[in-house]
Amino acid sequence: MEGFELIKQGAEAKLYKGIYLGKPTLAKERFVKEYRHESLDSFLTKERMKAESRAIVRCKACGIRTPALYLVDFKRRIIFMEYFEHSITLKDFIESCSSPQVLESISFEVGKMLGAMHESNIMHGDLTSSNILLVNRDDVQKFDDVSELYLVFIDFGLAQFDGSAEDKGVDLYVLERALNSTHSVANKIFPKIIEGYRESYTVGCKEIFSKYEEVRARGRKRTMVG
Repeated sequence: MEGFELIKQGAEAKLYKGIYLGKPTLAKERFVKEYRHESLDSFLTKERMKAESRAIVRCKACGIRTPALYLVDFKRRIIFMEYFEHSITLKDFIESCSSPQVLESISFEVGKMLGAMHESNIMHGDLTSSNILLVNRDDVQKFDDVSELYLVFIDFGLAQFDGSAEDKGVDLYVLERALNSTHSVANKIFPKIIEGYRESYTVGCKEIFSKYEEVRARGRKRTMVG
């Protein structure tokens, strides 16, 4: 990764920042998992790279902001995509925001975008407040004016397509669990996400929420019995 700087390493990939085609670029390298059989590891990595690339393209087609794709290199197991210089994760934004009204407004917009994503049969698969960015429209490191910000969904490595109502319910439940485990104000922002979701996704929404409640009940039962 000559010319690129390692900025983060997770369980599945290393993230590098650099310049590609003259643009700020994020390079996501999925490293080899030594504990897996070589052919299985290669297959799973390729499938996840394909899912991530496909989700990004499909999201853009239905008006949901995602990073622009520059190159998908299966041989080197790297995806080169747009890097947002002037951005903050939703996680950090929630923790730094002192205005309940601003949090509710942002949460409502997250719900609308998630509803549009599900209506296009795209399930993120790993929804957390770390996988949503707020980006400044004016290319400055300033995040106190909501009107200057827009939302970007990232990290689609576990994305699924053409899912059932239950798949969408699971996506909602994963987000709720992630918020509850990370943010003390989750009980205030998740209802606004649901409100925005209902406004955006109208046809078939009742069945999705029925499945969401079933998944939620199963999750509570597992927690109670250990």
